[in-house]
Parts: sequence; structure tokens; C-alpha cells
Amino acid sequence: MASLLKTRSVIRFKGPETIKFLQGLVTNDVRSLDDPQPTGENNTTPNMSAVVAPPVYAAMLTPQGRFLYDFFLYRAPRTDEKLDRTGSGPGPDPGELEIYADVEGSVVDELLATLKRYRLRSKVDIESVAEDFSCWQRFGGNITEDSSSSQYESEANSIGWGGTVDQSGVSSSQGNGLGWHWNKDPRLSCLGYRAIFPSNTTPPLVEADKETDEGNYLLWRLEKGVAEGPTEIAK
Repeated sequence: MASLLKTRSVIRFKGPETIKFLQGLVTNDVRSLDDPQPTGENNTTPNMSAVVAPPVYAAMLTPQGRFLYDFFLYRAPRTDEKLDRTGSGPGPDPGELEIYADVEGSVVDELLATLKRYRLRSKVDIESVAEDFSCWQRFGGNITEDSSSSQYESEANSIGWGGTVDQSGVSSSQGNGLGWHWNKDPRLSCLGYRAIFPSNTTPPLVEADKETDEGNYLLWRLEKGVAEGPTEIAK
């Protein structure tokens, strides 16, 4: 099943000091979003595709260590990225780095004000892009079984002649033509897949999975014992 999470909103961070700003503000290590690298040392393919960093789940706390907000952080796909002679991308342009945050919709204005207060002189722009992007979740028995298996890796390994799994093959079945794709939920594998997609597009696999009300995802998540957002996580 797949659910459009209408209670969630999306914030965008953009600028050369985005990672530095977030690294000093949230509870998780976000440096993996800065320059994701392909894995596998014995790859024989000259054109190894770039690997999109998985999302990072993190929280923002008070100076005393009390919970304030939680969010999923995604690195935006770079549609202008091309391979060079070695098969690697040209590397990220820190001035164009964009990180998107899937946040609780009921506190988005409060969160924006808090983030801008901590920004000080950091070279990072922070704005709501809730009208342009939507948050989605895929969940259910069959989906969670697939997420813990090597189904997609097996399919991707048969594409091309490389010595390792073709990561673009893994993501092609999970993504759309704009570079946005489903990711394993970073909290628990049994929760399925999480993603943000442009609001004017239909995410891949939604029609096959059958779209359902967000309330069904809420029940599924609570059955797994996972709290989400400041309404469930006590401040």
C-alpha cells in the first residue's frame, strides 16, 4: 500500500554551508548527504553510476537535550550531473547543494522560525516548498518483505557487465524520471519505504501498490511502536 502523508510538509535547505549548518544542529551525522560515493572496490565497469545518498532521520533538540522536532533529510537529485572520462560524476557543486526535509506539517512555521534563528550568518537559504513537494510512504506485508530481500539487487546485478551491483538499476524500479525515488525507511525496515516527490507527479509503484488513506499508515506505524512528530514524541 502507499499513502500520501498530508500531515507532513517539506522544507528546503540550499547553499554552500547547508551541511555544516545541519551537522551542528541535528542529532544524526548528515555528512553522508554531502558527497555520496559508489561502494564496491572491485568494480570493473568504467561507467559506475552515481549513488544517491539514503535519507537521514534526525531530530532537533533544545540546549538542555529535550526533543523539539524530527525530520527526514534527503539530498536532492542533480539532473544536470554527467559522467566524466573515468565514469564518475563531476562532483557536487556546494553552491547548488539542496537538502529537503520531510517535517510535521502542523509545526512547519514554528520550525522555520527556529531554524532561521539558529542560521545566524550561515550561507544557507531555508524555505517551505510544501506546495511543490509531497511526502509518501509505502508499507504493508509484501513491501516490507521485499525491502529486506535482495530482489532489486539481483535484478540490477544482471544489468550490464560490472563486477558489482549497478546502483542505477536498483533505483530505476523505485524512482521516477526526475531522479526522485523511494528509499528504505531509515528508522526500521519493517516500516517500508519513505520518499518525497514533486506534487505534480504520481510516484512510481503507487498504482501497483494501491493508494490508501494516511490513517492506515498511522495504524501500521503505531503497531510497530514507532512515534513520529512532536504530537507523539513528548517535548
